[in-house]
Amino acid sequence: MSVRVLLVDDQALIRTGFRMILEETPGVEVVGEADNGRAALRQASTLAPDVILMDIRMPQMDGLEATRLLTAGESPSRVLVITTYDLDEYAYAALRAGASGFLLKDAPVSELVSAIHAVADGHAVVAPRITRLLLDTYAHRLPDVKGDPARARLQGLTPRERDVLLEIARGLTNAEIGVTLSISEVTVKTHVGSILTKLALRNRVAAVILAYELGLVD
Repeated sequence: MSVRVLLVDDQALIRTGFRMILEETPGVEVVGEADNGRAALRQASTLAPDVILMDIRMPQMDGLEATRLLTAGESPSRVLVITTYDLDEYAYAALRAGASGFLLKDAPVSELVSAIHAVADGHAVVAPRITRLLLDTYAHRLPDVKGDPARARLQGLTPRERDVLLEIARGLTNAEIGVTLSISEVTVKTHVGSILTKLALRNRVAAVILAYELGLVD
């Protein structure tokens, strides 16, 4: 079954480019387009896409507010934010708003397609460059998680779950973690789910930031 994608960008040429690429990609179906966040809400309600490819800066309603509303409902949408190389506060805030992933607009087509499928499957995807920029630029603005509650939750991880957390923080995919730790990708997915539950985190992006904040990686 194809992943149903909604394109949201205020620039028609960008939307057309993404549509042309994705319509040539097996397993992906573009079901609609929107040129601002408000239109995205209407389209998402009508079309029920699996993944919403979301720009950030748009008129009427930006991608940040749209992401917050789309991920807050009883049947939350999965949003994959497409941002520029020059990371800004909107991209950081979208993470807090519930975006499932971030990619750069100059990402290879294969990376874009893989990210769409990963997000559709319920995973979070962040380009390594963006993870690094998020941490370098905004980690100091995150709430202090170095106290006892976070440490206590961390102690609840098994040794293998801790290993997986470290590899997540290094930006590895589930498949790469499986190879590194000599375990199956299915087992990695199970560990990731357990880690997020035990640490009370929304997704693996938040796990990356927590790992850096706690000094598990640098």
